[in-house]
Amino acid sequence: MQLPVQSQSTIYAEGWEDGAGPADLVEIARAAERAGFDYVASCDHVAVPRRLAPAMSTVWYDPVATLGFLAGVTERVRLLSHVAVVGLRHPLITAKQYATVDHLSSGRLILGVGAGHVREEFEVLGADFERRGAVLDECIDALRAALGPQEFPEHHGKLYDFEGLGQRPRPAQEKIPLWVGGSSPAAVRRAALKADGWLPQGDPRDRLPAQIAKLKRLRAEAGVEEPITVGAITEPLYVGEPAWDVGRRTLTGSAERLAESLRAYRAMGVDQIQVRFRSRARSELTDQIAAFGADVAPHL
Repeated sequence: MQLPVQSQSTIYAEGWEDGAGPADLVEIARAAERAGFDYVASCDHVAVPRRLAPAMSTVWYDPVATLGFLAGVTERVRLLSHVAVVGLRHPLITAKQYATVDHLSSGRLILGVGAGHVREEFEVLGADFERRGAVLDECIDALRAALGPQEFPEHHGKLYDFEGLGQRPRPAQEKIPLWVGGSSPAAVRRAALKADGWLPQGDPRDRLPAQIAKLKRLRAEAGVEEPITVGAITEPLYVGEPAWDVGRRTLTGSAERLAESLRAYRAMGVDQIQVRFRSRARSELTDQIAAFGADVAPHL
């Protein structure tokens, strides 16, 4: 699940999150771990322009700091950047940050990356917004080298060129899973050709099968034989019958009913689902997480 509190876009944030903070994040991450969730995720914006702030808000915790903080209060659950806009930073900076998170968490990092979409954010940092797709493509290649086993990684590209510079600690994992986020044609192609996993962004159920078929076709045509983890973001969920208005898109009802609906994702070729629960308080959210882990997950 994408963690609440750490990003508060009006598209999905609940009212109680505005007054929440570090203690809430700790309890939610621990609840997810107890419930058997595979990962918790944190996303990335450096600065939000005034024109977008009413919709996006300006609450966006730094993912490296957030995941590192949560690594220290959990033991098993994996830590996903969903997604890091790696084109905003030199790959060696990104590698240093996320290698340290992986080292401190004993190998629990999943590095999710994306192209970004906020022009002003790129401009103020001196990054190339117009060519952000090409920048991301090379960043992925550079990060593969910089997060690999070599203490002195080497990469020679059009934008980044480095060798003979050592970075330790090295990641705990021999290979950090690198997932690409986004649902545009360019993002799907990037995931097919360069990623270990794909994180679609906002694809409804009826669009997913064609997107997954395209992803697999592009990967096969390129001769990439390694398996890829296909993800999906589900509709909002509420386990049980809510006594309040949770919105018409929210899936509600018994554990068996929710599981039957969610199994449709597996039938499409999805490997992992990211869930979000409607809630009016942290306690209601942690109760929902526990109910999902105990009652819904066994049916999946």
